[in-house]
Amino acid sequence: MSEENIKEQEFPVEETVRVLPGVSARVKAAIFDNGVIIGMMILATMCLSAIDNPPDNLKMMVFIFIFFLYDPITTSFMGGTFGHRFAGIKVKRLSDESKNVILPLTLLRFVLKATLGVISLLIIPSNENRQAIHDTVVGSIVLFEDQ
Repeated sequence: MSEENIKEQEFPVEETVRVLPGVSARVKAAIFDNGVIIGMMILATMCLSAIDNPPDNLKMMVFIFIFFLYDPITTSFMGGTFGHRFAGIKVKRLSDESKNVILPLTLLRFVLKATLGVISLLIIPSNENRQAIHDTVVGSIVLFEDQ
């Protein structure tokens, strides 16, 4: 074979199989996040008890921040919660996996996840991108940290 013929030959390229996190990694992250939230609530209670007669509005704002905004804020700004990090996963935009999901969409994602609960996870095994319902609606994808 001449050098010219070798250059023209096409060699089959192996396709790489993409492995995406399943339900177990998400459950592991959720359990860890529940511990984080409980820890934050205990710490907030201790801090608030150090204040003589803290206003009810302050207590309510702290509770709302911890319980309702922990997931959306950490997911939007860090690409996932501390539980996601612990489980070795991250949440990114499906359209551009190098970017985090924007805050308004992470808020919607959290509301859907909290409302649907386990039902949202049931479609993960049958979905090509292993997305839960809340991921499909907002256009997010859960990846392993090293992807």
